[in-house]
Amino acid sequence: LMTAAEVRNEPFVADEYIERLAWRTPGGGSRGGEAFDPKRLLEEFVNHIQELQVMDERIQRKVEKLEQQCQKEAKEFAKKVQELQKSNQVAFQHFQELDEHISYVATKVCHLGDQLEGVNTPRQRAVEAQKLMKYFNEFLDGELKSDVFTNSEKIKEAADIIQKLHLIPDGFLVLSLSSPGKYHDLECQLIQEFTSAQRRGEISRMREVAAVLLHFKGYSHCVDVYIKQCQEGAFLRNDVFEDAAILCQRVNKQVGEIFSNPETVLAKLIQNIFEVKLQSYVKEQLEEHRKSDAEQYLKNLYDLYTRTTNLSSKLMEFNLGTDKQTFLSKLIKAIFISYLENYIEVEIGYLKSRSAMILQRYYDSKNHQKRSIGTGGIQDLKERLRQRTNLPLGPSIDTHGETFLSQEVVVNLLQETKQAFERCHRLSDPSDLPKNAFRIFSMLVEFLCTEHIDYALETGLAGESFWRQQTQQTNLFCYFNTVTHLLYCCSSSPKLSECLQKKKDIIEQMEVKLDMGIDRTLNCMIGQMKHILAAEQKKTDFKPEDENNVLIQYTNACVKVCGYVRKQVEKIRNSMDGKNVDTVLMEFGVRFHRLIYEHLQQYSYSCMGGMLAICDVAEYRKCAKDFKIALVLQLFDTLHALCNLLVVAPDNLKQVCSGEQLANLDKNILHSFVQLRVDYRSARLARHFS
Repeated sequence: LMTAAEVRNEPFVADEYIERLAWRTPGGGSRGGEAFDPKRLLEEFVNHIQELQVMDERIQRKVEKLEQQCQKEAKEFAKKVQELQKSNQVAFQHFQELDEHISYVATKVCHLGDQLEGVNTPRQRAVEAQKLMKYFNEFLDGELKSDVFTNSEKIKEAADIIQKLHLIPDGFLVLSLSSPGKYHDLECQLIQEFTSAQRRGEISRMREVAAVLLHFKGYSHCVDVYIKQCQEGAFLRNDVFEDAAILCQRVNKQVGEIFSNPETVLAKLIQNIFEVKLQSYVKEQLEEHRKSDAEQYLKNLYDLYTRTTNLSSKLMEFNLGTDKQTFLSKLIKAIFISYLENYIEVEIGYLKSRSAMILQRYYDSKNHQKRSIGTGGIQDLKERLRQRTNLPLGPSIDTHGETFLSQEVVVNLLQETKQAFERCHRLSDPSDLPKNAFRIFSMLVEFLCTEHIDYALETGLAGESFWRQQTQQTNLFCYFNTVTHLLYCCSSSPKLSECLQKKKDIIEQMEVKLDMGIDRTLNCMIGQMKHILAAEQKKTDFKPEDENNVLIQYTNACVKVCGYVRKQVEKIRNSMDGKNVDTVLMEFGVRFHRLIYEHLQQYSYSCMGGMLAICDVAEYRKCAKDFKIALVLQLFDTLHALCNLLVVAPDNLKQVCSGEQLANLDKNILHSFVQLRVDYRSARLARHFS
């Protein structure tokens, strides 16, 4: 059986407890082959229950005893806490009394201190006044006997005394009469001491002397000495701007440790650098080329102004006072004002002469004497007649195949203009920037568009050989569009819309002339193809005398026309780019198709001649594939299908005409091709077609 200790110590679980009790009881299970004995198990349970009841009574009595003891201890503890609270209240009361007493004593001490200070301060002032009177008497007597005036190591104390005497009413007059140079000599000694300390690099001594000199009139001279000495050896390299930035950065770290007003000293240093060093350097660089070399003058001006403004941006990091932006802007303006006032006139003059030289050099290389092209009246009438007839009327210009248009010239003009725009943006006053940029833009329009591109177009239109290379001009025409990004100078000004409108007008004018030139070129190409067909195509080609003995696959005229067309297609692709290629090739292909269509309408065809016509059109169709234009290929596919009407059996005419490629064509077109057959007038063919 479980003991009372086991019941108390182990976690009590009723089911496990009964199982263990039954297992331990003899006859309570099948242990060792022993049979189950319920009576014995019941007896054991009854006895154990009685033992548990006895144990419960015993434990209950013990619990009651412990509860009584706990209640007793709780009463005693509560009594003790009450006594402690009473003691605490007494202690707190004593503490308050002590605090009030301390406050009273402190008040008395402060009052006593104020009284002592009130007595001591006048006493100290009286002592100081007595000493000053003593030193004042020495100045009156003219004999400086005190150690403070004779000992060079006590220069700081002597300076303090003289400064105080100097502040006394009429003190300066007395000092001047009794010891005329003492104030000045002492001031000079302090400045000399500051100079020596700066050369030795003794920052603490410099700070000490500067603090003494702060009350003297020569303090500004001390700052001047510092600024002069810190520049010694600072400008040894060729880059004066970099040297200036390094010097200011070094002084900025040091000046706060020496002077009580470092921002004023640093600003004075920067002003000295700008007004002396930079101004003389800029003048030296610019005056050398101002009258003799405009290009170098403009380059130097742009470079110097840019480097000066970059230096100013670096100096903005330092503390120079409240409005350092205005301060630095005034310094820059003082240096460059005489050069910026007439900058744009120099820029325009140089750009004009430079652009004229670029154009003249190009025309000289071509041995071409530039001439004016007449417009209006008889000249316009002659030009219109020339376009319609391709006949030379009046004085046309023989250009020998030259277009007088150079990509190199265009690039050079744009490069010069781009540089002018960059200088204009940097050097122009903000209020004058849009106006100046527009003048540069107008100069570009004059020389690039009018004097070069437009002149080349006019020359090409007036020349008999325009059709050879005129299409190449569309390549360089697009260069003018690149100037748009240079107009950022006018981005916030009405001048921008004026520039864009002017550019649009110029482009439209040149597009009209280009269209005229390209149209005339295509007309000349078609005219040349007509000439080839007229010279090479014979009537017997499509109605041979011996129908059974034809050896050729396509006619000689077809071979020459296709060869010519392929060369022209290659020229167009080499002369243009972008969508212009497809546009011109489409127009050329449509005219090519119309020419062949009308050419085939001039002949009558036997059966074998019709086969030769189909072979020719097949070759023309191969040539049309080189165009890579869907419409052109479709036109020749349809023409090839139409040529089948020349050879198809009469019984199959209706079936062929209703085919996919011919079903949508006008009946008159179909009829016109059927009429070209030599056997058309037979009643049988007419009946089948109708």
